[in-house]
Amino acid sequence: MLQQTTVEAVKPYFRTFTKKWPTVSHLAAATQDDVLRAWAGLGYYSRARNLKKCADIVCADFGGRFPSDINSLKSLPGIGDYTTAAIASIAFGQPVAVVDGNVERVITRLYALDTPLPLAKTEIRTRMQALTPDERPGDFAQAMMDLGATICTPKRPACILCPLNDNCEALRTTDPEFFPVKAAKKERPVRLGAAFVAVSSNDEVYLRSRAEDGLLGGMAEVPTTAWTARLDGSTETDAAPFPANWTPIGSITHIFTHFELRLSIYKASQARMPASADGWWVKVGKLSDEALPTVMKKAIAAAIPNAFAKRRKDG
Repeated sequence: MLQQTTVEAVKPYFRTFTKKWPTVSHLAAATQDDVLRAWAGLGYYSRARNLKKCADIVCADFGGRFPSDINSLKSLPGIGDYTTAAIASIAFGQPVAVVDGNVERVITRLYALDTPLPLAKTEIRTRMQALTPDERPGDFAQAMMDLGATICTPKRPACILCPLNDNCEALRTTDPEFFPVKAAKKERPVRLGAAFVAVSSNDEVYLRSRAEDGLLGGMAEVPTTAWTARLDGSTETDAAPFPANWTPIGSITHIFTHFELRLSIYKASQARMPASADGWWVKVGKLSDEALPTVMKKAIAAAIPNAFAKRRKDG
């Protein structure tokens, strides 16, 4: 959950998630739809799908216990170099270099590495590996991450408190805030599309599932046009999922990692779903129970302003 997401945003999700599925076996027994519902709002939904796949494999192939060797860990869905090293070091005491964004900052400042990220990642890992002790490597990894998070911060680092300040090359020769050096960001492209919010006479909204592969795979959505990270979709009603009195409501904007999406929103009231459609109807008051990503919640809220308003409990 903490990959690409802040601690404060993760806390309530983590508590709910681990209460519902306290062990890897419980998670393996869950459905993907349930996992995606619990994940809705965190973004980067491939993480949730990989987490479920990983639990399935750990239970089926490893007896419900995570493997301790590097190659087996790397073979699991969604586990890359950082997560592999973190598990091996913290859970199994192996002297493997654990490198997250905080450690990158500490190492580039400690050695004044001026190679821009991401090109510097290999050298950072090599330097971190050389520092990692055989004894209590997990504690060392967590200490380095905490050092970056609390003292060697991106702005105004507390260098006077840092236990490494006598050895910090950036502090000795220049300003630590210059590090890590980052390559210039590419301009984020803008993609266009449309979303169609159909509301029945029973105050229900029409939803369907997105394809398993691709962006937001397996999540619930209101029908949208065929936009992708690389291509625009139609912004007109000629791409509506079925005939209805589609009325333009306005537009919403949503920022993904690599592009900006602008959706024209259309609403149809008293809508009827044709028998051939593959979606389902959900009461407006139950929409929060669906695995809707944030962009779809925005689209629905544009057409139904109070769709996700918190309702007071009776009594």
